[in-house]
Amino acid sequence: MQKAIFIDGLWVEPRSGQTRRIINPATAETISEIGYGGRDEALAAAAAAHAAFEPWRQKTVYERAALLRMLADAIRSRQDDLAHILTMEVGKPLAESAGEIGAAADQFEWYAEEVKRSAGDVIPPRLANRRHLTIRHPVGPVAAITPWNFPVMLATRKMAPAMAAGCPVVVRPASQTPLALIEVFRLLETIGFEPGVANLVVGHPGECSQVFVEDDRIKKISFTGSLAVGRELYTACAERMKKITLELGGHSPFVILPDIPLDEAVECAVFAKYRNMGQVCISASRFYIPNAVKAEFEERVVAAVSKLKIGDGRDPDTSVGPLFEEKRVQASMELINDLKAKGGKVLYGGSPPEGEAYAKGYFFMPTVVTDISNDMKIMLEEPFAPIMPIIGYETVDEAIAMANDTPYGLAAYAMTRDLRFTVKLAEGLEAGIIGINDCAPSAAQCPFGGMKQSGVGREGWSQGLDAYYETKYVSIGI
Repeated sequence: MQKAIFIDGLWVEPRSGQTRRIINPATAETISEIGYGGRDEALAAAAAAHAAFEPWRQKTVYERAALLRMLADAIRSRQDDLAHILTMEVGKPLAESAGEIGAAADQFEWYAEEVKRSAGDVIPPRLANRRHLTIRHPVGPVAAITPWNFPVMLATRKMAPAMAAGCPVVVRPASQTPLALIEVFRLLETIGFEPGVANLVVGHPGECSQVFVEDDRIKKISFTGSLAVGRELYTACAERMKKITLELGGHSPFVILPDIPLDEAVECAVFAKYRNMGQVCISASRFYIPNAVKAEFEERVVAAVSKLKIGDGRDPDTSVGPLFEEKRVQASMELINDLKAKGGKVLYGGSPPEGEAYAKGYFFMPTVVTDISNDMKIMLEEPFAPIMPIIGYETVDEAIAMANDTPYGLAAYAMTRDLRFTVKLAEGLEAGIIGINDCAPSAAQCPFGGMKQSGVGREGWSQGLDAYYETKYVSIGI
């Protein structure tokens, strides 16, 4: 059994003796068995983070920054083997896994630098015998709850700003994908962080979350996951006036303007849709195409998608890997069946691939669909599936209105070379992240978060650091 619980600087076994198998989604085979904790481990981690808070926050920002930068360098030094582990547990191609590991290192590097500029302010007084200033105070121990699709980067996007600000963290990753993150904690262990500054609890989600909400030693929760769970956490934290940041997924429109050459549009659209097989919170999930070129776009997309190689992510020739687990295959098939029952048409894919190579894993063909109506499930819920719905429009205003017709508002995409359309889209699309001629807009130095029901607060950029501070105003009479 591999130890997966790191509390107060020590790797420990769960008190319950429970274990959990980690499955390779490309083969459905067990690749590891780990210790699996719960309430006891969450309480112990909260106690460790609480004890570590005062000594950690009293370190200078330069001391904390030096450790974070060392961790970034250590992650980069093992990028290839961490990517291999990540591909084994998530299924994404090695190149995508390597990109995630690099992005995780970027989080620590960015906040190692940004925290040095996180000073308070001196405010001009109205009275000559007064001096006003603000001081930034770390909020306290933080619980970070992360999902399975980007298990390293999403954890480090919470860890890095919290630790930089002076807040110890307790991370509860998705139970199915902890292996690469465990290795990051092993690197952290060797660098010299004080015990309790970073803790890892792989364990029962309900038990751990209840501790994080109810234990007063945890001062803030940062959660990335489903809207349903996010609402529960938001309500529970509101009752206790506990701080919370939420990133709750989306249903991202992709609007192609008439001035964009179709070959460029197809290349960007295919990347935006099928990266990690559509299992990305900012994955483009609704494609709006001018009616005049819709049929040609569909034809070109099908041609491009038919060339994608489906396979084990460890194969360097693989374009798209498996879905994460069997229920993702079932959910994708349900979307297709609902679509066809309501008059939709499958242009390509729409089922698991055939053949011995795909018999054991959780594979589903990259799929292109058309004749879409707004009552279809694929238009009403976050699909998290490798399915590209193509929808025609007549005017840009109509496209923007359709793009905004959703309770979600995490990301939106558009392609145009016209400055007037660029401004119209940037100002008109209702999303926290807007990529115009950019199909991968996420970066450590940029804000990440959503509007409407896609979340509360921002990660990344200086706002990601602000989320872990309290501002104290000080007035001094002289």
